[in-house]
Amino acid sequence: MTILVLGINHKTASVTLREKVAFSEQKRWQALAQIAKQSLAESAVILSTCNRTEVYFHNKQISPQETEKAECWQQNCIQWFAQIHGLNLNELETCLYASQNFQATSHLMRVACGLDSLILGEPQILGQVKQAYRFSETYYQQENHAISGELSRLFQKTFSVAKRVRTETDIGGSAVSVAYAACTLARQIFENLSELNILLVGAGETIELVSRHLLRHGVKSLTIANRTLSRAEELVSKLNIPQFVQILALEQLQQGLDKADIIISSTASQDVLITKQMVEQAQKLRRQKPMLIVDIAVPRDVEESVSEIETVYHYMVDDLQNIIQRNLNRREQASAQAEKIIEQENQDFFEWLKVRQFSNLIRDYRESAELCRQDLLEKAIISLQQGEGAEKVIQELSYKLMNKLIHRPTQALQVMVKAGNSQGLRAFSNAIHDDKIE
Repeated sequence: MTILVLGINHKTASVTLREKVAFSEQKRWQALAQIAKQSLAESAVILSTCNRTEVYFHNKQISPQETEKAECWQQNCIQWFAQIHGLNLNELETCLYASQNFQATSHLMRVACGLDSLILGEPQILGQVKQAYRFSETYYQQENHAISGELSRLFQKTFSVAKRVRTETDIGGSAVSVAYAACTLARQIFENLSELNILLVGAGETIELVSRHLLRHGVKSLTIANRTLSRAEELVSKLNIPQFVQILALEQLQQGLDKADIIISSTASQDVLITKQMVEQAQKLRRQKPMLIVDIAVPRDVEESVSEIETVYHYMVDDLQNIIQRNLNRREQASAQAEKIIEQENQDFFEWLKVRQFSNLIRDYRESAELCRQDLLEKAIISLQQGEGAEKVIQELSYKLMNKLIHRPTQALQVMVKAGNSQGLRAFSNAIHDDKIE
């Protein structure tokens, strides 16, 4: 059997090309049907995200030793990939990558662990890989044709590898986005966020990410101040937690500051929105309780002299970038650990594959031996019924049975001797030795 991965990602292709080869649900269903109809694979899984499109094929009819046949099959898969997206092969030539067997399965495990992501170690990709696998499972179930056991085992193995990497390394343990770093700072300064008042200035993508991080950590009081109220209302609708959120216009910013323990600001304003005087006024009303201000905006939303106020922790985007870089370095170190885990687990998967493939051989050999035994037994019974001596019949039965049963193993041993397969010969020798002891 041969496993093939075929795809493009953020490293090999532009956004424009990635958009052209993306699979919608309907197109994915159509693709799996075409793969089956054209006998390109026993089973397939299609992973399609904003940063990558990959198809994992499993073909039981090609062995890894049949390199020419496997190469021809790979070319057929590439042509199919171009055709289903209506692209010329020349467009894909420099962007498409393909790997088979050990390299293909290793690639899948690296993808699921976030080692091949735009942001090293990002966790979302594992969920996307799981969704892709479940989609294929559903398709094959509806077609009354279960996904192949080997491909199923590969993906289950991949999920367990990703879990192990998350557990045993720090690949996902450090903030590497500005939004996440801002929330990490807040949690370091204030142990419990659930009782705090938090003011977010702005309503763009970064503030949305900050909001989601904060809500996941139990925040119960959130105020969003924005120049355009409809934009803030749209963000609250996305978050789906109106009971926790108050909306203010920028003209009411002082009102929000007067109550806030944490302020995180990210707007496109060209002017400073929060001055030292505004923060000093808020701190008088708050009786100088600690305040954290994180200014993510470029240009800055918060006056730099705010950091002179003794009870205020003031961080700017450069401070966060330094945190992010340190954390990226930690993730780089963790990725080396993850690579070792993947190598080990991938070897384990291929050991399982070998056993699975040879288990059929063992079964076939046992069935052949049983047929041989029955055939010789029937002939012996007939000889006895015809009056031949029992001792002669038994002698002949045992002699013929021995010759029949050792003929094929003897041939296999001769092949191993010629090939210098010392491991196989040693295993056979140990088995004979164990038989003698018994």
